[in-house]
Amino acid sequence: MENIIIGRNPVLEAIKSGREIDKIIVKKGEYEGSIVALIKKAKSLKIPVVEADKAKLESLANGGNHQGVIAFVAAHTYKDIKDMIREAKEKSKEPLIIILDKITDPHNFGSILRTANCAGADGVVISKRGNVGLSEVVAKTSAGAIEFTPVSKVTNIAETIELLKKEGFWIVGAEADGQSMYETDLTGPVALVIGSEGEGISRLVKEKCDFLVKINMYGEINSLNASVAAGIMMYEIVRQKENVK
Repeated sequence: MENIIIGRNPVLEAIKSGREIDKIIVKKGEYEGSIVALIKKAKSLKIPVVEADKAKLESLANGGNHQGVIAFVAAHTYKDIKDMIREAKEKSKEPLIIILDKITDPHNFGSILRTANCAGADGVVISKRGNVGLSEVVAKTSAGAIEFTPVSKVTNIAETIELLKKEGFWIVGAEADGQSMYETDLTGPVALVIGSEGEGISRLVKEKCDFLVKINMYGEINSLNASVAAGIMMYEIVRQKENVK
């Protein structure tokens, strides 16, 4: 199970201490007392706050006194996006950054993180909202990659793409209606966008991409698991870069 902190004061102290918090769940209803200040502080720091019913909170707390508040904390520290870009460019003339647009399955996220490390990617970017964070499940599935491949959690994926473009990156989106990845030049600084398991890349993010590329399909089934698709595309990028050396 993911790391959690329960109770108003423990959660508020975690916020004040700068602890990496993925989201806070509060009980539905009227807010009063210390929980009002807690929610205000969380929102000022752009920590997602969502409501849930009492039964959900009690299930998550597993018998603990949650006082209507539970925080999900990260299993690892996040990297500042500007530091990630700077270090990636210092490390390589052809850096590779993976952008995840609303990946919600922690096993998929962990698998992508593991493959990103094996493929030599310089970092993974996720959104603060709509994407699973660095949970214990992600950490375990990554098979240790969480310790070596930095992850940046940003407020807005579209704005981050604009930042990457200014830094010289080509933005490549994985889409079923794109052009064949084998017929696309994927060399140079690349940021690869992988969409959600069910809906793919969101409309605004898709519009920000320089290229949309697809994996050629030859069987009766025309879709791949998000982590499998991400792995295939990462290694096509690696293959092309190796061939131009």
